[in-house]
Amino acid sequence: MLRHYRTVYSTSYRTVYVIAGDMSHERLMMSVPSEVASVDRGQGVEMTAVTHDRYGPPAVLRVSSMAVPSPRRNEVLLRVSTAGVSRGVWHMMTGLPRLVRVASGLRRPRQNVPGMDVCGEVVAVGSEVSSLQLGQRVFGIARGSFAEYAVAKASHLAPAPVELDDTEAGVLAESGLTALQALDRGGIDGTVRPGTRVLIIGASGGVGSLAVQIAALRGADVTAVCGDSKRNLVESLGAARTIDYRSEDALAQGERYDVILDGAGGASLNALRGALVPRGTLIFVGNESGGTWTGGYGRPFAYQLRMAWGGQRFVNLLVRTNSADLVRLADLASQGGLRPHVHASYPLSGVPTALEELASGAVAGKIAIHVNEQENR
Repeated sequence: MLRHYRTVYSTSYRTVYVIAGDMSHERLMMSVPSEVASVDRGQGVEMTAVTHDRYGPPAVLRVSSMAVPSPRRNEVLLRVSTAGVSRGVWHMMTGLPRLVRVASGLRRPRQNVPGMDVCGEVVAVGSEVSSLQLGQRVFGIARGSFAEYAVAKASHLAPAPVELDDTEAGVLAESGLTALQALDRGGIDGTVRPGTRVLIIGASGGVGSLAVQIAALRGADVTAVCGDSKRNLVESLGAARTIDYRSEDALAQGERYDVILDGAGGASLNALRGALVPRGTLIFVGNESGGTWTGGYGRPFAYQLRMAWGGQRFVNLLVRTNSADLVRLADLASQGGLRPHVHASYPLSGVPTALEELASGAVAGKIAIHVNEQENR
């Protein structure tokens, strides 16, 4: 909690020096809106946030007032413009599969404000942060981005590209990092051989729609699996061919691919391997099937064991959040035209509805949450 501070000067936005009690009296500079900044010594600053104190469906979420969080030495405080909705948020909210509770809290969530994807303005900087500046517009991964303010490690942020508005930048990081690192692991990088063939299963989702774009930008020949209603969108993103999973089996057409990126997780390993070239790579990036304890996490580990021998390679992707890869995403947006497709946008009060829509499977691309909607660019 921000405990002691004084006003340095007053405009429509107040710049204040903040001395936080849990930071060994380190000094931070923070610019906060005058309507939420109190200048009485010892009085806390509050914000609006979506919170939950137990696991469950979207109905457990509520909009509450709470103290603005304090950044640690290696963190910054962001005034959030836009946040993104993702399957990761769903899993942390429900606590399912139960395996995720090892990280999120066994009985109740340790982090009571959900949200990870973020775009916002740096308003406070920890003493060890030199890579970001006050007032800088950034995107990346924050802790509790469904709120007016959120803290994030400086190493989990990067300058937001001017080519993306706040809505697009606010939904890019989580799915973008997954797509980028998955394709890197499959060799779909700056040295793609002409004619390299990539099959992307789940191509209209948050990860898949970005993977289609990145693979196409890097010169791969992309075949995309999606529903018929989303074919036009996926083709506009760069897919050379699309396959409707409801009427066709993409793995039984006699085609062979250098890389298969599986974002759905429903196909058998034998079918997936049969659609790979002898030295091809299968990359697992998501699976909503499985039981309540391990969910989709059990299957890829079994696949990895079964593919430990032979020419084909299996990658069970573990995404690493780092500013270097966020900069690479920003460069792809600036120089290559990478754009997240935004399916819908909601205010903070609409987070439960947004999560229900995500779970329905009808979403193409990403859903954005406008936290400070009047300031979205």
